[in-house]
Amino acid sequence: QLQLKESGGGSVQAGGSLRLSCAASGYAFSKSCMGWFRRTPKKMREGVATIDMIGGTAYGDSVKGRFTISKDNAENTLYLQMNSLNPEDTGVYYCATNAGYGFCGDFFPTFQDWGRGTQVTVSS
Repeated sequence: QLQLKESGGGSVQAGGSLRLSCAASGYAFSKSCMGWFRRTPKKMREGVATIDMIGGTAYGDSVKGRFTISKDNAENTLYLQMNSLNPEDTGVYYCATNAGYGFCGDFFPTFQDWGRGTQVTVSS
């Protein structure tokens, strides 16, 4: 059974950093497109970043240069390093996958599965 579980959210002041993790199981993690999206007070769903099976990455315009997506295939874990956070980054962050599809296509793809999310709160 496919499972995605996010962790690492929390509260931080503007300018700070957080690292989100997503533990994946039940499918071929290393051969699947993975991504992060978020739900904020202004947007129901905003694409944050994606990473494909060969490590190709893509980012939303609002996070480029500040966020980095990465993965550890040996640990079946997806990461999102978030630096220079600002209050507009506040929201619930979800890990998502298109299991079995190695490439992500155009940004931001429609994902088939996602986790329950982790809350990120950035105060000014």
